[in-house]
Amino acid sequence: MLFISVSHITAQDCQQTLSGNVIDFHDGIPLQGATISFNDQVVETDENGVFTIRGLCPTSYAFTIEHEACNSQVVLVDMKKESTKNFYLEHHLNELQEVTISKRTLDKTLSAQEQTLSQDVLENYSSASLGDALKEIAGVSSLNTGATIVKPIIQGLYGSRVLIINNGVRMQDMEWGDEHAPNVDVNTAGKITVVKGASALKYGGDAIGGTVIMEPGKVPAKDTIFGKTVITGHTNGRGGSLTSQLVKGYKEGWFLKAQGTVKRFGDFEASEYVLTNTGISERGLSAAFGVNKFTYGWDAYYSYFENEIGVLEASHVGNRRSLLESINNMQPDVIRDFTYDIGNPKQNVTHHLGRLRIFKRFEELGKWTTQYDFQDNQRFEFDIRRTEELSKKPSLDLELTTHTITSDFKFDSKSNYELNVGFMGRYQDNFADPGTGVRRLIPDYDKYDAGAFITGELDINSNTSLEAGMRYDYNYINAKKFYQNSRWEERNYQEDFSEIIIDNNVSGSQLLANPIFDYHSFSGTIGVGYDFKEKYEFRANYALAQRAPNPSELFSDGLHHSSSRIEVGDLRIVQETSNKLSVSLHKNGEKFGWEIAPFINQIDDFIILEPVGVNFTIRGEFPVWNYRQTDAQFYGIDATGYLNWNTNWTTSHRFSLVKGYERDDDQALINIPAPNTINSVTFTKPNWSGLKVSLESQYHFRQNEVPPNFTIFLPDTQEELTLEINTPPDAYHLLNLDISTEFPIKNKSSLQVGLAISNLMDITYRNYLNRQRFFADDLGRNFSIRVLINY
Repeated sequence: MLFISVSHITAQDCQQTLSGNVIDFHDGIPLQGATISFNDQVVETDENGVFTIRGLCPTSYAFTIEHEACNSQVVLVDMKKESTKNFYLEHHLNELQEVTISKRTLDKTLSAQEQTLSQDVLENYSSASLGDALKEIAGVSSLNTGATIVKPIIQGLYGSRVLIINNGVRMQDMEWGDEHAPNVDVNTAGKITVVKGASALKYGGDAIGGTVIMEPGKVPAKDTIFGKTVITGHTNGRGGSLTSQLVKGYKEGWFLKAQGTVKRFGDFEASEYVLTNTGISERGLSAAFGVNKFTYGWDAYYSYFENEIGVLEASHVGNRRSLLESINNMQPDVIRDFTYDIGNPKQNVTHHLGRLRIFKRFEELGKWTTQYDFQDNQRFEFDIRRTEELSKKPSLDLELTTHTITSDFKFDSKSNYELNVGFMGRYQDNFADPGTGVRRLIPDYDKYDAGAFITGELDINSNTSLEAGMRYDYNYINAKKFYQNSRWEERNYQEDFSEIIIDNNVSGSQLLANPIFDYHSFSGTIGVGYDFKEKYEFRANYALAQRAPNPSELFSDGLHHSSSRIEVGDLRIVQETSNKLSVSLHKNGEKFGWEIAPFINQIDDFIILEPVGVNFTIRGEFPVWNYRQTDAQFYGIDATGYLNWNTNWTTSHRFSLVKGYERDDDQALINIPAPNTINSVTFTKPNWSGLKVSLESQYHFRQNEVPPNFTIFLPDTQEELTLEINTPPDAYHLLNLDISTEFPIKNKSSLQVGLAISNLMDITYRNYLNRQRFFADDLGRNFSIRVLINY
């Protein structure tokens, strides 16, 4: 027991008394059984949290106050000045030690469908992307552009409908593009939670698809230093990754963290050929420091992310016949020997993120948190151009700069209810460099966002909880955009937007317009959580969400080089409105468990990007994809289960189904994930150096519900032929094997070694949601090894 006496004590006048209470700082409840220790003496509080200490001298004492599940406190008291004193301890959520004692502190919501990936799972995806890791969650799939550009899809929705929260910051990284993957390093996260739907209103009201929340591991408030290093190597792509992090904590609450990742792969390979120009080079760095005290704290965080990704060369074709043959014949036009070189077409993205956050706890009231964050996202897209000199110049050069301030107050001092209120303000500037010599796909614009929310949770009894919330968002966008006169006339903009023209006589048969739009969006949620028979949990949630159109949906006009298509937005696009109802029933038992989670989501004015034809440019023939709106309906079900056959054998099972239609004519929507089922059998033997062997079966059904194809005219043969751009690929079955073992090293360190084989049978397949399926097969077999050192 720690004690400190800081003054000389004289025995003859030690007749003073100190009395008071030991109280829970969080909600003001007296703490029975708390101890106050000093000079080899220990005094304990009674049932009312009261203590009395007699025989003290007129000097200063350092009292150590302790209670179960609390952080101990050392408090200096000058007995010359004080005779009564109350001591405060935090007995609820202990953020310094990450001790949680209530379900409310574990989940992001009480009624919505959500699931969390732990650090153990994330370590297996050290060399992969965020989108790859999230596919471990039922109902989450991905929209791929090749093997390296992976966007998460939650229950059929993606892009601006899915919010990515990275270390408390909403990512602003041009998420609107289908081939714009989240610019985050999955190795920075200690855990990742997916909330399906718009129920997590604190993070934004436009999460019609859901919210992905990446949180770092917390640093304990004690003198410690620890870290880990993960090294991976892969045969497919002939590359690997290295990530390492080091954490230093102090008992006073100070902490330092640093982390870095490098990743390098050459051309990936399908079962029968090299996928030419699909390599990737990626680097990430993050650092954080701050102080996390009992009643206050602050921290600063910075991350840097950069990647260079090759785009399958065969996806860029020269003429209409080649485009038709590539898509219809399913054979890539370009196949070369393996190389690490990344040529054009390619994309190069850098993302800087900085954040400063402070918090303050108020006695018997709650916690106030305020945060400022800054992001700078620079995107270059390089195309195959006519000369070597031009090829060095990007065809698309966008820089998006974002400043955001958020503040919220959580009233959490009462045991049976909690309120959270807050606001957000954001300014964003997009600059499209005209020096590319190519017509700008996205224009320059300034954007202002503001939002406010209130959410509440109420425990009706020990089994039943209610939650509800509402949010208002205001969006204002002011753009300057050049339109070709032919496009302006084709869209009949003259009728509705003639007043926004500021220069009608720009060279090159263009005009300059100044579109200004503002949107008022309202979101709300209400739900219930009910626990019964100890192992069962029922959740039901309704969420209303509105999403304002993003700049791509409004202004796109031109060739999107890394997408290999021409995209055309529409100034008439308005907000989407989603009404989603979801329920889930969950059993978590020792022998077996399961969860069934159906949902229905009705979206008015749903914004679609879909192929409508083919256009010729100086770069060749490309499909034309138009944005339009329709009333849509999504419904489906996610199901999971596990069975512990005995102490060594476990099986786990997942199934996901989602349907998406236009409501007026029951036409199937594009890019809806096909049904899939993933099952695995795992053998574990802890006594054999933690041996774990897992065989996974993935069966992806054929997506039989797709929009119709269309015909294109071939001028050389004067033929009308069907372009099978919407024809889905066949169903396929993958087997994956994973073996791992762990060895202790001295001083609590450990070494974990794993071997994995994906696509074990080396089958040939194409995934409906891989945009490069038009031109080439998906990945062939891959052997990988990973080494994890915890120290």
